[in-house]
Amino acid sequence: MKDIYRSRIAIGIINAAVIVAAFIAGFYAADRQMENSHATILSFESGGQASTSENVDMTPFWKAWNIIDDNFVGATTTASSTQARVYGAIEGMTAAYGDPYTTFFPPQQNQIFQSEISGSFGGVGMEMGAQDGNLVVISPLKDTPAYAAGIKPGDIITKIDNTDATTLTVDAAVALIRGDVGTKVTLTIERKGVSAPLIIPLIRTTINVPTIETATKYPSDFSTSTASTLTKNSKNAVFVISFYTFTADSPILFKNALEQFANSGETNLIIDLRGNPGGYLDAAVDIASWFLPSDDTVVSEEYKDGTADVYKSKGYNVFANTPVKVALLVDGGSASASEILSGALHDYNKAILVGTQTFGKGSVQELFPVTSDTSIKVTIAKWLTPKGVSISEKGITPDYVIENPPNAVVGTVTDLQMAKAVDLLTQNN
Repeated sequence: MKDIYRSRIAIGIINAAVIVAAFIAGFYAADRQMENSHATILSFESGGQASTSENVDMTPFWKAWNIIDDNFVGATTTASSTQARVYGAIEGMTAAYGDPYTTFFPPQQNQIFQSEISGSFGGVGMEMGAQDGNLVVISPLKDTPAYAAGIKPGDIITKIDNTDATTLTVDAAVALIRGDVGTKVTLTIERKGVSAPLIIPLIRTTINVPTIETATKYPSDFSTSTASTLTKNSKNAVFVISFYTFTADSPILFKNALEQFANSGETNLIIDLRGNPGGYLDAAVDIASWFLPSDDTVVSEEYKDGTADVYKSKGYNVFANTPVKVALLVDGGSASASEILSGALHDYNKAILVGTQTFGKGSVQELFPVTSDTSIKVTIAKWLTPKGVSISEKGITPDYVIENPPNAVVGTVTDLQMAKAVDLLTQNN
């Protein structure tokens, strides 16, 4: 099972790359006098093989290496300091691509990342991403310390404890925020519309995130009139599936929720993906399959060479002969798998979208081991909706762009986004 947010760990370990490992070996095999040669071409040893696509003149690199080595006050020639410079060089190489999701993990960060994907970590319960050069909260996860503290999608993290976060990669920030259960981490954030920075202390805990919740809503729930004459009946009832994350269990949980919907006799459905940062690709494909016939494209995965893997609907399509109306609620906290599901149902006119622009996390990362205790995570593909729209470029724009007030409470009269979706689904009933 491929995991959009967890970087294809199983596949990455099986398909171990040797190119980066050979790059490290090349550091140690280099002649100290390379700086005096003319055009030094990058070479590999220890079984590695250079790319044939281009020749790389490494003279500037080795010249800089030797200048620093010979002149920096306090420099040593110990193996540990040399190794640290090698790791720093690789980190600089990944940073040069300008992709916040392509990251090198030296030993300590690699250990933290491995604990993250195994689920054995303490955290504060929020997903983060990079946007316009900032470290941004995609979404706080429901019933977590971040959620309870009032952290919001779009918050910009500027400091983690005493560390300046403005130049950190997403993974470096995650490594600092994660830690032992019961310990404290303090975030300094900037929030749109708030002039002063917010300083928010959080206590790390084991994160157990709910996946799905269900409810039934009526137009009268969103009426501002105390003397509303709106009635509650099956025709104007709206079944709401609030969907918090795409886990391995999401397909069966969503199936159970749909069975509740079918048994209710209602024909209006809202799938609330606000604040859902995504997760497993297979879960997104499976859930889209309840609304799409066989062989409809759910999403395409486009690679560097222009080839693509196309993920098709499994063809459950249970509403093909049922007059069901569907709305999806999305916002800036809807990312990755949420955007795949939204894009597929929207492109095939199976659902209307209500809310605000989605986050725009439409890329796939694969983890490659470099040494026994380091790894490198590389963006290897981009996600395209069935109509060929790149999710990464700007996210997905709803059919009805509705901003919620800062004090909005989900499912109440202050929730203008859900109120609009309920109105759209019931207005002709």
